[in-house]
Amino acid sequence: MKICESFKAAVLGLSLVFGPVIGIAEAESLRIVKKGTEATLDVPMNRAVVVESDIPFAELSIANPGIADISSLSDRTIYVLGKSPGLTTLTLLDPAGRLISNVTVRVAADVTEFKERLRQILPGEKIEVRTANDGIVLSGTVSSSQRLQRALDLAERYAPERVSNLMGVGGVQQVMLKVRFAEMQRNVAKSLSASLGFNGNAAGGNLGLNGGVGTLNNQPSLTNALAGNIPLTNENVGAVLFGFNVGSVQVGLLLEALEQKGVVRTLAEPNLIALSGQEAKFLAGGEYPVPVAQELGTISVEYKPFGIELNFIPRVIDGDLINLELDASVSAIDSTNGVNIDAFQIDAFTRRETSTTVELRDGESFAIAGLIEDSFMDNVAQLPWLADIPVLGTLFRSADYQRNQTELVIIITAHLVTPTRGEALILPTDRVRPPSENDLFMFGRISSTGRENNSPAQEVARQDFNGSYGYVMD
Repeated sequence: MKICESFKAAVLGLSLVFGPVIGIAEAESLRIVKKGTEATLDVPMNRAVVVESDIPFAELSIANPGIADISSLSDRTIYVLGKSPGLTTLTLLDPAGRLISNVTVRVAADVTEFKERLRQILPGEKIEVRTANDGIVLSGTVSSSQRLQRALDLAERYAPERVSNLMGVGGVQQVMLKVRFAEMQRNVAKSLSASLGFNGNAAGGNLGLNGGVGTLNNQPSLTNALAGNIPLTNENVGAVLFGFNVGSVQVGLLLEALEQKGVVRTLAEPNLIALSGQEAKFLAGGEYPVPVAQELGTISVEYKPFGIELNFIPRVIDGDLINLELDASVSAIDSTNGVNIDAFQIDAFTRRETSTTVELRDGESFAIAGLIEDSFMDNVAQLPWLADIPVLGTLFRSADYQRNQTELVIIITAHLVTPTRGEALILPTDRVRPPSENDLFMFGRISSTGRENNSPAQEVARQDFNGSYGYVMD
């Protein structure tokens, strides 16, 4: 028996049985079937196939009508409609009731349109599409996780909740994150104060004077000042004391001045690598014990981390486009702002941190956080009325000025990286080697630089600590 493709019969069968609902069905061919043998006929679900036999048959039967439906168009032509995924058997009998052939009918989801849409939306991707029972199986390699998700979303349109993903992501999927913390703090403090002290008698001894202004307003300070000694209460950097007599009255004048300037520079540069979609954590610092009160008067200890902390999750979206979820911080112990609780000294922390999500390409940088802070404070202390006298009022007035400026920038740079050969790696400790006895005792050298062999990593070892170690940048 010979069964071949017949487009005319397909058009006729679909128009008669299903009309405009199904439309023109796609006819498929079947290899030659001989008497008593079996063949496999693939029929798309909700689609029809028309086959023709070269031997007239008298009777048709289908094992499971729920999988496929059949009807005869003539004694040689059979119309097969796929209804639900699965396997069943089509049996053909001649007029004498003898078996002509058994044909295995396999009904599967129609993925022809899905394959075409996949080629249009994701051209160039090596994705293989297969059917399994009533679902779709995707396999092959895609260039990025974003395109993999697009293929899965499209497959869900054709087989909701029946998509099996066997695809892999190719290309570079390891990301090295370089974070730079840079902070500058500047502070200026200035103060100028004047103090006066009086002691003696006036008006023929009938009027007594004894008093002071400013830091000389207490008896020990006044006594030392009139004796020519700078008071112990002086807290400024510079102080000048001079005095004179007006008859029986002693006058002492103390001038105190202060000017302070300070600059603090903080720089941290942690580097960390992670696989796309995986979380990476980094901590260079320590943990500080903090007592915590519990029930029944007991005290437990909790440890708070401090130092340089970096947590991030990279995702290579498409090609060299990287999505980053980032938490970064720099903290240090600040004992000046600590507290005392039940004889426990608990220090405070200074902390700079940021948490954000950004997208950038390989080698690009973002300034993800910045802080500019400028604060100042002016204080003036004076005696009422006397300090308002022109020129002379300066002796009854003290002033101080403080200004603090802070500038903080956090910059991140992402790189796609691949592993390298072990002999090309270098460590900071490889820059030095223990000294010989001659170098130590004769020349006082505590280390010796250089390497015995001339490997490619030696050039890196001669450089400064700046740069990347252990990775090859794409």
